[in-house]
Formats: sequence, C-alpha cells, structure tokens
Amino acid sequence: MGLNTDTKINIVADFSSLSINKQIPKVIEEQVLTALSHYPELSDTCIRFFFTQQLKASVMAARPVIKTLLRSRKRRAYDILISPVFKLKHSIEPIHQVADAVLIGWIGHELGHIMDYEQRSTIGIARFGLLYWLSKTYIRKAERVADTFAVNRGMGSYILATKEFILGHSELSQRYKDKIARLYLSPDDIVELVAKLEEKTQDRREKILAEEAEIADDIATENL
Repeated sequence: MGLNTDTKINIVADFSSLSINKQIPKVIEEQVLTALSHYPELSDTCIRFFFTQQLKASVMAARPVIKTLLRSRKRRAYDILISPVFKLKHSIEPIHQVADAVLIGWIGHELGHIMDYEQRSTIGIARFGLLYWLSKTYIRKAERVADTFAVNRGMGSYILATKEFILGHSELSQRYKDKIARLYLSPDDIVELVAKLEEKTQDRREKILAEEAEIADDIATENL
C-alpha cells in the first residue's frame, strides 16, 4: 500500500526538522536523517557530516570540533568524518552504494559516540581522546558504549545489519574484520541487548497496567 499525500508531506516535514544545525551531503541525506530520528537529544546539536580522504583505518569517525569545546555543552559542534569509499580486496566501492540499513547502522554508531561526548566535560573529552589513543582496552569500551547507545535508541536492527555486512563480506580484509570482531559488540551481543531492552519495555508495560488496575479498583471501592 502506498503512502497518501498527507503522510508523505508529514514525513518530509519531520525529516526537514531533523536537519536543523546539521550539514549533510545530499547523496546520504536520507540515511543520515533516518539515523538522527533515533536521537531526539541531538536535535539542536551542531553536527557536520562530510566526506574525507583522511580516514585510513576506519570508514567513519565522530570527533568534537576542538575550538567549540570551551563553549557550553549546548554550543559544542561535532564532525562525523566519512570515507567516500571503502577498499575491498579487488575493488573500491562507494560508501553511498552500500545498503541503506548498513549505512544507517554505521551512522547510528557514530551518533552514539556523540551521545557519549555530550555527557562529558571538556576535560573528560580530552581524557577520552588520550585514553583512546593509548589503550586498546579503552577503545573496546568506547566502541561498545557507542553501539549500546544506538541499540538503546531502537537501532538494533541497523547496527546488526552493519556488523553482519562487515563480518560476512568476502571482499573485506580479514584484518579489518578481526578489528571489528575484537573491539565492537558482536551480532550475538546485539541480539541479546535488544532482547533485554524488549524485556524491560514489557516489564514497564506490565507495571503500568498493574498500576492502572490498582487505580481502577480504588475508584470502584470509593464508589461503593
């Protein structure tokens, strides 16, 4: 069934509101806005998404804009650097040609990093950068925190699609796959995290229903 005109207009309007304070390449705009829709906390945050050849060991990277770190947290800005291509064993593939779910998952993970930065003081971010550079154990912790932020905001299926794409891609280097397997949440970890989140949601729903039933009983008793 297709969307009616009013529904299409509402979706466009909703997506346009997500682009406030954001700089997004047109070719990946829809995927970026889909990822941003899961992070209402970042609606006013200044984030620049741009392609760069600077990345050597990763496909994307989220970084605070250094000169904005002395401002209040509400006025900070962040960059999400994106490699325009990723290298395969025998070819190079443009990043925007990757399946939507995979690309959305990649972006969602980087937004998870920004959520992490947003909760840190300027000194905390400086400490984060130093430890990330010095400690592989800290890298593992930071990457899993970013994955967890994304999963907790309903992006589990996207994060899972990204991991399965990387780990199952025959043309990606084994070194890169080993890095992803070592530092990030595994597909099994993601499935387990999603299950726990759904369980918490169900528990919360049952608690609300129980409270409503209790209120109804109290009202009934008062009316006797």
